Amino acid sequence: MNMPRTLYQKHIDSHTVCPLDNQGHVLLYIDRQVANEYTSPQAFSGMREAGRKVWRPNATLAVVDHVNPTAPVRIATMPDAGGAQQVSYFEENCRDFGIELFDVLDKRQGIEHVVAPEQGFILPGMVVAAGDSHTTTYGALGAFGFGIGTSEIEHLLASQTLVYKRLKTMRVTVNGLLSSGVTSKDIIMALIENIGASGATGYAIEFAGPAISELSVEARMTICNMAVEAGARGAFMAPDDKVFAYLQTKPRAPQGEMWKQAVAKWKELHTDEGAVFDREVILNVDDLEPMVTWGTSPDQASPVGGYVPDPATQPDLILRQGMQRALDYMGLQAGMPLSDVVISHAFIGSCTNARIEDLRDVARVVRGKRVAAHVRAMIVPGSTLVRTQAEQEGLAQIFLDAGFEWRQSGCSMCLAMNDDVLAPGDRCASSTNRNFEGRQGAGARTHLMSPAMVAAAAITGHLTDVRSFALEA
Repeated sequence: MNMPRTLYQKHIDSHTVCPLDNQGHVLLYIDRQVANEYTSPQAFSGMREAGRKVWRPNATLAVVDHVNPTAPVRIATMPDAGGAQQVSYFEENCRDFGIELFDVLDKRQGIEHVVAPEQGFILPGMVVAAGDSHTTTYGALGAFGFGIGTSEIEHLLASQTLVYKRLKTMRVTVNGLLSSGVTSKDIIMALIENIGASGATGYAIEFAGPAISELSVEARMTICNMAVEAGARGAFMAPDDKVFAYLQTKPRAPQGEMWKQAVAKWKELHTDEGAVFDREVILNVDDLEPMVTWGTSPDQASPVGGYVPDPATQPDLILRQGMQRALDYMGLQAGMPLSDVVISHAFIGSCTNARIEDLRDVARVVRGKRVAAHVRAMIVPGSTLVRTQAEQEGLAQIFLDAGFEWRQSGCSMCLAMNDDVLAPGDRCASSTNRNFEGRQGAGARTHLMSPAMVAAAAITGHLTDVRSFALEA
């Protein structure tokens, strides 16, 4: 009789070419990979120097997303020489190695972790790797995604395999139901705050429970995307009817009889009853409030109705010193209400929160209102297709009427790798995934929260509980 297995074990077992040792290392087959202009150049250079070909060119999708400008009018020219060289070399590599490329003028262009799912390039049961840590996003579709380094990208392109070490397993069961104004972003921020920024290091997380089942597929992507901020090397959820409905309309999904056969197999992608996880975590969200970060790590977060914590109350010396450093960098005083924190910028975008459902949430908050006079507010959709849909639904005009900049798609101010950069001392309410020192610009200060919370802060000019707004359905 077969031992019951977790969904993670099923993914890895089905893709193991052969074991490599008794320490858990295997040669792992990879179904798909997504490449960008920022993390791939050295890998392609290594391929050229070794005279190698890409083993399966059609298993790779290439997207320009990190260094491109997001100005409201799209142009193909990169504003800086370094970015221009990266994009030019990327185009050359894709052409020479036969890889499909969505360049900046392609109507399907966007952030890789938004583009790949909306194209149906990622399907349940797949193992996916890419040169970006937020490849974990694909777990929301019942795939297993993880980030890799440049040398691994080269090995993957050349062989469609990777040397991989099995992870420990963690199940996070999310019980309860979210109240109005509380989102999946708040679930994952609460989890990271609870277990710490390294609490899932060495683990693959499976998210389960009634609160997860109630979420849309796009909301689930937010959770899997940010699981890496707790140290997880992978995160996923068992695919269900919501996932199948999401994928059925996608251009690269199977069609006809192949679709029926695929869904029948996908329904087997779940953890077996009786399977044992290395760690179990229970999270109840019935009383969860909207979350915001106050420090320089995603786990330095609190409910928006709370206060900046006092490092003196932290008994652990290392954690206490980290808290004090964070407060010094953020320019905050222990004990001050988080709602007193005044912002200068509001940014809605990134692979975490720039999909159409996120933008609909924002529109419900800002309709008929105006951005505070001292705030610069930007919305950068996750893809050109999302941008087009938002314009067709009338969302873009709501944003413009409220005083937001409505920009083109790209990674933008998530990581300050283009011309969307904060100045020292700027303070930004942001829907992104990381609030590290200098993440959005040298000396800049970042507060993470949901898109709806960013919208509320943009309107009031300070951190604000979005539940104080009367939201339209």
